[in-house]
Amino acid sequence: MLACQIKGKRLELVTKAVPKVRAEWALVRVRLAGICNTDLEILRGYHQFRGTPGHEFVGEVEACGGSGETRRRAEKRWAGRRVAGEINVTCLGMALRAPCKFCRRGIPAHCARRRVLGIMEHDGAFAEYLTLPLANLHAVPPGVPDECAAFTEPLAAACQIVAQVPTAGRGAAVAVLGDGKLGQLIVRVLAAAGAQVTLYGRHRKKLELAGGRGIATVFLPNARPAHGGANRRRFAFVVEATGSAEGLSTAIAMTEPRGTLILKSTFHGAARVATWPIVVDELTVVGSRCGPFERALELLRTGRVDPRPLISRVFPLREADAAIRESQRPGVLKVLLDPRA
Repeated sequence: MLACQIKGKRLELVTKAVPKVRAEWALVRVRLAGICNTDLEILRGYHQFRGTPGHEFVGEVEACGGSGETRRRAEKRWAGRRVAGEINVTCLGMALRAPCKFCRRGIPAHCARRRVLGIMEHDGAFAEYLTLPLANLHAVPPGVPDECAAFTEPLAAACQIVAQVPTAGRGAAVAVLGDGKLGQLIVRVLAAAGAQVTLYGRHRKKLELAGGRGIATVFLPNARPAHGGANRRRFAFVVEATGSAEGLSTAIAMTEPRGTLILKSTFHGAARVATWPIVVDELTVVGSRCGPFERALELLRTGRVDPRPLISRVFPLREADAAIRESQRPGVLKVLLDPRA
């Protein structure tokens, strides 16, 4: 099969064997894969990953591992079905007899032994095939186009905000910083949950994509606000999704006393930030990562969230390096890879 492999700070196209499938796992033929900011950070050194990146995908189950009746049951359920997949390979997926304390507590996304699709110790979706445990798979509803289903993983990450902080919905006033790929999904999820959402960003055309959906937009120039500036509105809930080190300082300045700051950005490196406002204003800071796939697929099935306007371009897998360059151009949102092209 064709697959991308990280070489230095770029992607190299290689030919390699189709991965073997262990019992209770599936071989998935990738139909579309999305490039996200985490993939770009991996190319800058995030997690020191050196395999095949890519964790946003929609695919089709080609085969299930194992033998005998177990395999026949699995293939009866999954073979030929379109699927999205959770990215954390946990104690359950690795068939470990003694689960770690996080898996025992029911929070497998924090499994102490986890491998992460396309991010940490497990090859990802920038390839013709990938493997995942059956327990990670979610069937894509028949009416959901591939172009929408490819957004399932980042849309689930956006849904995690409401799962962790339910009061951020139901009429709450919420600011979202960052008009990029993830920020665009977050404002749509929050609006669907009933929040009064304001999206702050540095790109007028990106802000226009969110406007008109009950979402207010504010153009935020490069200048950083001073903490507690008299002319700046402050919110009880602020979501930081800029993907930059500078975004955290801005988010702190925009969170009102005893407010909640939800962090979504992951980037290679450290953020220099004054922590005294967190203490003085008694802020609650919530880290937020992976989320509920069932909720994301339901939003796609019902059409309450349609991410297709966020697609800037689709590249064949063979042109992955060009796709990475395109995804870094100003104004570009979601770039997809199609291994079938």
